[in-house]
Amino acid sequence: MRVTNTATYRNFTTSVNSVHQQLNRSLNKISSGELYEKAAESPLSYYRGKRIDDQYLDALGKSTLLTDIKNRLYQQELGARDIQKILANGKNKVQEARTGTSSDESLQTLRDDLLQKQHEIIDDLNAQYENFYIYGGNDLSTPPFSLSADGKTLTFSHSFPQHSDAENPVTITMELKYDQTTPYSFEITGATTKDGTAINTNDAQDLIIAAMSEQGRMDIGYGDIRDRETLLDTFTGGFNVLTGLNSDKIINLEKDTTIDTWTEIQNRLNKSPLALIGGAVQAIDTYLAVDPTDPDARTAAKEQLHKDLGTTIQDMTETEHWVSTVYSDLGNKYRLLEDTDTKLKTLQDSLTEQYTNLLGADPYESIMEMYNNQYAYNAALRVGNNLMNTSLFDFVR
Repeated sequence: MRVTNTATYRNFTTSVNSVHQQLNRSLNKISSGELYEKAAESPLSYYRGKRIDDQYLDALGKSTLLTDIKNRLYQQELGARDIQKILANGKNKVQEARTGTSSDESLQTLRDDLLQKQHEIIDDLNAQYENFYIYGGNDLSTPPFSLSADGKTLTFSHSFPQHSDAENPVTITMELKYDQTTPYSFEITGATTKDGTAINTNDAQDLIIAAMSEQGRMDIGYGDIRDRETLLDTFTGGFNVLTGLNSDKIINLEKDTTIDTWTEIQNRLNKSPLALIGGAVQAIDTYLAVDPTDPDARTAAKEQLHKDLGTTIQDMTETEHWVSTVYSDLGNKYRLLEDTDTKLKTLQDSLTEQYTNLLGADPYESIMEMYNNQYAYNAALRVGNNLMNTSLFDFVR
């Protein structure tokens, strides 16, 4: 049997490549922190790790989504709180106008202040977070409300799948009526589709009910996705804020055949902050329009103003309660989201630890393994340098 340097080198190359591969695996183990490179090395650990990895990605996705929803709900909460403050300040102004000691000039100033508060409420209802209208329900791209300069005409714009798209919403116009029998009441005076087609009053009422029933229940780690009702509703429409009727209440009213849903909504809408402050404005306008040179007419008008503003103050007290409830509900939702966010982060930490324990390489053991392989590889290279020189037999065929 003849042994040549070629055969020796070939065997040496195979051996040194094997040692080099072991060194590379140990280096990869240190850099990646993973105990196994292939599923075949430990199939059971791989599939258990895959399940943990899926759970981690799900928790991470929900946590990322939660941040955006929290910010949107926080803006909704701030808007409700601001409306509550506007109503409280408006109540003080109405009380001041009712005292009977105000001059016409003072009443005019109070009236202008109250009108400004109406527009401030509309500004709050049109508030945005990033590019979304926070009180738009499922229509996040259309400004929900507009108010005429005199505070008498409220326009509601909303996109309904059965009627329009985001660029051409349905428009519903409502007038704030004032008279001595009914000091303030909102009535629908017109509604049109995207192409200008008129919508009758009953259909317009149904559309407002539909807008107030919209829900944005999302799987964000709170509740059970298999039961939709347990998921948190992240939508709040402008009419829901004004009336204090959330989407669940509207849906329950629709199921109750003994109650007319629109009547309930309109009763609340007529006592909304927008209507009460607007009614006070019109009551003061009615009084100021009376001829100041006619003492009898002015006295009667003053008594009527005193009566109307007294009713307004009483209604404002009741309205403050439900606006406060809306504010509290939004605050509770935000706290639930914060708790859920904390739980998701805790879950991520727990899953990371489980994954490390199952598939993670011990760093100290990996470093020792790397040094051992490094020594073996260096030794193999030194052996290669000391191999016999080329023999004459290597050239003999």
